[in-house]
Order: sequence, then C-alpha cells, then structure tokens
Amino acid sequence: MEPVAGKERRSILIAGAGPAGLTAALELARRGFAPRIVDDSSGPTPVEESRALGVNARTLTLLSPSGVAERIVEAAQTIDRFRFHSGEKTLFELDARQVSGRFSAIRGLAQGHTERLLMAALASYGIVPEWQTAIMAGEIADLQRPEVTLRHPDGAMETVRPDILVGADGAHSVVRKAIGAGFPGEALEAYFYLVDFRYAEPIDTHFGEVSVLDPGMIGRLPVASDVIRYISTLEDFESRIVHPAAIAERIWASQFRIHFRHVEPMAKGNVFLAGDAAHIHSPAGARGMNLGIEDACWLAWLIAEGREQEYSALRIPAVKQVLKQTYGLTRLITMTNPLAIAARNLFAPLLLRFGPMRRTLLRSIAGYDTPKPPWIDWAE
Repeated sequence: MEPVAGKERRSILIAGAGPAGLTAALELARRGFAPRIVDDSSGPTPVEESRALGVNARTLTLLSPSGVAERIVEAAQTIDRFRFHSGEKTLFELDARQVSGRFSAIRGLAQGHTERLLMAALASYGIVPEWQTAIMAGEIADLQRPEVTLRHPDGAMETVRPDILVGADGAHSVVRKAIGAGFPGEALEAYFYLVDFRYAEPIDTHFGEVSVLDPGMIGRLPVASDVIRYISTLEDFESRIVHPAAIAERIWASQFRIHFRHVEPMAKGNVFLAGDAAHIHSPAGARGMNLGIEDACWLAWLIAEGREQEYSALRIPAVKQVLKQTYGLTRLITMTNPLAIAARNLFAPLLLRFGPMRRTLLRSIAGYDTPKPPWIDWAE
C-alpha cells in the first residue's frame, strides 16, 4: 500500500516500546514512514516476567504482512483445547482449532518474546527504540503540533514537536495525562495472583484449563514447552496446584488488582492513545495485549491513508465491547454467592452445547469479534 503523497514525511514520535508501540512503529515503517520510538525502561520486558501471554488469531492476521506472525507461530505454544472444570465435573471443553480462518484461536508466547520479534522486524527498517528516554510530565498546550520534552539517559533534555504523537506508554501514561484525558472506570476488590513453574520433564502444553473452586479459580496456560503459568483469585492457590511433573524451578510470581478503565476519546488533535494508555481490563479472555496491537495497526493504516482523525470513532466501539466481555467473564469466574455459582455450573454447560454459542465464544477468544482490518484481504 502506497502512503498518501507527502504523508510519509510527517514526523511521528511514539512513546512506549511495548507491544502496542513497537507494532505502531513497525506498521508505519513498512508503509514508508520513519517513526521515532522512545521508552523510559532500560529494555524490553524480561522474558521471565511477562504478564501478557496469549496471542490470538486476530493479532496473527494483523502481523502477517510484516512477517512477524510466522515467527510467532514458530516460537509459540499451540493451545488446541480449553477445559473448564468445577471439582471433578467438566463444565465444558472447547477445541481452539475449530475457529474459522488461517490461524487457530490462540497461542501462548511470553510478552517479552513477542516484543523481541517485533523489535527484530523493526530493526530491518533501521529503527531501534531509544531506551531510558522519558517524556517529561507537563501539559501539552498545542494538540495540533504537540511539544514535548525528552530526558535522555545522560540527563540531557531535548524538546521536540512531532506532527503526530502516539501515547503507547502504559496504564500510567504520561501522554494521556499531558493532554488532560481522564481514565474513568472501576477496580475490582479481588486480586489476581500468578506464578510460572518450569518442570524437570516433558509435559503436555497443548491445552489451557480453568478450574473453578467455588469460590475462586485456578487457571493454567502454557508459556513454553516446559513452563506452565497458573493464575488464580486465591492467595494460597500455589498449595492447591496439581503439578504435572517434578518442579525444576519456580520462575516468577506476581499479583495485581483488576481495573476496568478506558479513555474517550482516544485522540485529541494529533495526539493518539493506544494499548494500556487507552484501556485496561481483566486478563480474562487474553485480550489486553492483543487489543493494543489492534489499536496500533488501525492507527498506522489510518495515518498512511490520511484519515487518522477517524481513529477514535473506529476504535472506541471495539474497546467498549472487549471491556464488557472481559468484565462479564471476570465476574463469572470470581463469583462467591453459592446460588450464583450453582446457576453458572448448571447453565454454562447447557448453553455451550449449542453450536452458535460455542462459535461465538471461540470467535471472541480468537479476537474475530472486532471489525476486520480492511487492508488485509483474508477470510475469517
């Protein structure tokens, strides 16, 4: 696709070199732009500390033109099945390979690996993130030609005025605050806990699993061929894990509180927000990183078309839909009321016996429930 005449000469600054920022830079670069990307971290996400894990079919479709999708497929763990249990009872099981389209619904790959694959592709265009380079806090007065100050690793300050500023700088986004955008929403009282274990012998990594413990849950997802991630709403969940083999290493553990927030609009003037800077939600459904990558791809395409002012209107409906879905899923697995739990355990298996309901759930896991990218002509 050829960019609109003259558009490739516009200066673009991207704040944040996570998945959304790197994807925005890559998609712009392959369309003839030369974006600058900065991040106040010292480097990409450590592979052993990656919260985001699932890479869905929508993301693989979006990253196929750049060649990154094929590299992710090669590196990722395939997830063929999803199992949902309550005690000894199987509530339902889904075959992730039954979703239509080129890719199965979802694969497992640590966020740090995904970032490194994006960086390698971006480097082929001569673009490298500027690490330990922070955008300083302060109000952006002119939203049509935003002026920001960068602090470099040596402490030197630089004032820049890009034609377009992209804030992909996370949930505590400096860019979002600088344009005076609110971040309304709510936080759930419950915490989520996670831990990654490496095992000493081969294990089956081709399925994901959720066990509801009435109340509480423990989920299992593959990270690598010998690593499993467990995530739970129970602080003492590690004592409840049934390990598939002898433990070689407890790699990483973390806890976090769930927030559901989004900014509206997702742009002001020539300042655009993407990824966690624009929306955060529960990990239920593995949509967080994927939705940010989707933001970035749409924004890059719109910039190349000279239609970037349509970005917010096009993305907000998809963001609201995903937040609504993940909120519902999170409430479903964090129930504490005995009557509600009994109703869930009774009706969920009944509803999912029907083909349309199963297909709807699989399309959601695959990310195919948001608008199809018009620049990619592939059937889903």
